Amino acid sequence: MAYLNKVMLIGNIGKDPEFRMSQTGGRKRVSFSLATSRRYRDNNGEQKEQTDWHNIVGWGKTADIIEQLGVHKGMSLYVEGTLTNRSWTDQNGQKRYATEVNMDTFQLLGPRTQGGSPAYNQSSASNNYSQSQGSASAYDAPMPEDDGSDLPF
Repeated sequence: MAYLNKVMLIGNIGKDPEFRMSQTGGRKRVSFSLATSRRYRDNNGEQKEQTDWHNIVGWGKTADIIEQLGVHKGMSLYVEGTLTNRSWTDQNGQKRYATEVNMDTFQLLGPRTQGGSPAYNQSSASNNYSQSQGSASAYDAPMPEDDGSDLPF
């Protein structure tokens, strides 16, 4: 039997990316939240919108490129990767869990910078980035949880 673990998301970055070096192996790690929204009609026929927040993690060359491009809060991004789960024990001894998208490829969907700069050329092959290294097996300390109170749109 074949298995598939593939995630594709288009959304807006909720917080500026955070960069760290992993404690094991010294690899660069980037993490940020990505908001996706969907519209639907409830039982009364009223239009509703649901926003979901996704934790995105990138490693090595992908983290370097995110940093070099100045990717920041509010930008639209296409992300492709795999779904990963991890757990840890916090300072209070409680078991905590996180589900993350381990980013393999991303594409900028809007302007690279704010303030009237020209839009990033979406047809260019240079704005689609892929990490050639395998997925990371070690994680640093857990990322703080986002309460969703600061929506990027």
